[in-house]
Amino acid sequence: MNHIELFAGCGGLSLGLETAGFQLLLANELSPMASETFAYNILNADLENKKNIEKVFWISSSHNREDMALRLRENPQIATGLQSHHISDLREAPLSQENLRRSLLVGSLVDLNLLLDESSSPLLKLIRTGLGEGHVDLVSGGPPCQSFSLAGLRDHSNQRNELPWEFAKFVDHIKPKVALLENVSGILRAFKIDDKPYYAWFEVAKAFAKIGYIPLCLHINAKYVGAAQNRPRFILIGLREDIYSRIIENSHDDVFTQSIMPAKSRFDRVQRGEDPVYGCLPYFDIDKNARIFSSEIFESLATYQNDDLVTVKNAIDDLRQPQIKTGSYVDRLNNIFANPNKHTLDKNVNHENRTNNAKVRARFRIYQIMTRLEKNESAEISKYLKSEGATGISSKTLQKLKQNWILNLDGEMISNPQEREVLGLLSSLYTKKQTQRALQANLPAPAALSIPDDACHYHESIETLRTLTVREMARIQSFPDWYRIRSKVTTGGQMRKFEVPQYTQIGNAVPPLLGLALGKVCEKLIALSESSV
Repeated sequence: MNHIELFAGCGGLSLGLETAGFQLLLANELSPMASETFAYNILNADLENKKNIEKVFWISSSHNREDMALRLRENPQIATGLQSHHISDLREAPLSQENLRRSLLVGSLVDLNLLLDESSSPLLKLIRTGLGEGHVDLVSGGPPCQSFSLAGLRDHSNQRNELPWEFAKFVDHIKPKVALLENVSGILRAFKIDDKPYYAWFEVAKAFAKIGYIPLCLHINAKYVGAAQNRPRFILIGLREDIYSRIIENSHDDVFTQSIMPAKSRFDRVQRGEDPVYGCLPYFDIDKNARIFSSEIFESLATYQNDDLVTVKNAIDDLRQPQIKTGSYVDRLNNIFANPNKHTLDKNVNHENRTNNAKVRARFRIYQIMTRLEKNESAEISKYLKSEGATGISSKTLQKLKQNWILNLDGEMISNPQEREVLGLLSSLYTKKQTQRALQANLPAPAALSIPDDACHYHESIETLRTLTVREMARIQSFPDWYRIRSKVTTGGQMRKFEVPQYTQIGNAVPPLLGLALGKVCEKLIALSESSV
């Protein structure tokens, strides 16, 4: 089986799919920074040092291929567009099955679709025929999700919201057997447009139906596949109509077939030119529709239960002190995911501690204390920190805070602090941060981990009042220790609009364990469609 990866990022989904048995035909990623990590680990190409780079092509760039350093720091939004003054490796280099197979195309999917739209496009013919394989089994990817995210701006008009439709357009060009789209669970929540609800996931599902794919929509969570993160995700699995028919014909799993049958009638309505109303197509929630996830097809998405979830401590505690040995979770990651490029298994790579000022560290200590308080008490403190003390603190909450040591702005630990010391400290810790929190050792990490100070360490010592390292975040995301995260470590200011440094690459990645589980689902669906039973 083979696959094409869109919005490839730093390679988490591809790593999982390849471990499930899929072979990469082609990948596409907009960000040069994320592309550097993908190329290094998946393709064994070192872009920074210009080694083995013959399988990496820029769709559009303002710089020549020889100026790789400039390409790697280029704003891809400026380089987008196939204008005459831009350079396209896909137009200048001779294209063949051999040089495109297992390659990375850096640039906008919009531009890639424009190239495929061109009359008599040799690129389209090459890709549609699977670069010599005769067909494409799977097209997968996770379009950028900031505007759908509940942590984002929820802006319906954002241009990035068009990318799921560009994904569908590419699928329409290539006609794979199966399409796999991953996105944030926020896509399930309605936007308000003219005071009317707009459900993005439902519109995306209709878009796939229009191009001949029956959409199966799922709401799953990476924690149930063994990742150390409470990471809910929306998944759309699009089955080409003939593939769907064969699956229904060959399946003996009544739970599965009865669950997906309604999707076909909704598909038929779209094909007839009707516009189905919201509610006619269900999505299956792993926490509410357990029965379908017990089916043979979907069982890989529910291998862990709430009483045996992998915790943050399982994932990163050995990184805290040299004498602590790796546990079963880390050993499992390093054993499951193959190391094709013979990178050294070294947990200290990407494990450089970042320094935080005294104010940030003092706030981190308050966050640690908040994890042990009642939910309403924790919410009270959080509101206080975001209002510059305007909301007040109840005496009950203050008493609980006083029972813990705090860190003052001079970096000094204060045991059994006085009420005035606690109030004085809290009043000085104002922050606009909305998602900051301390991790809890015995729980999976929260999903919002994409910039360094999203979370602080769980261990209660002065030394561990810090943000996570890139390696710790990679562990939580289920990356093995041979995986190298490349490019800049972090960024800030206006550069955040287009740079995708190491922390963001990891935060945006599909956890490889989730990619593996989804790969198993797709493999079973394809195998069932090819069964002669």
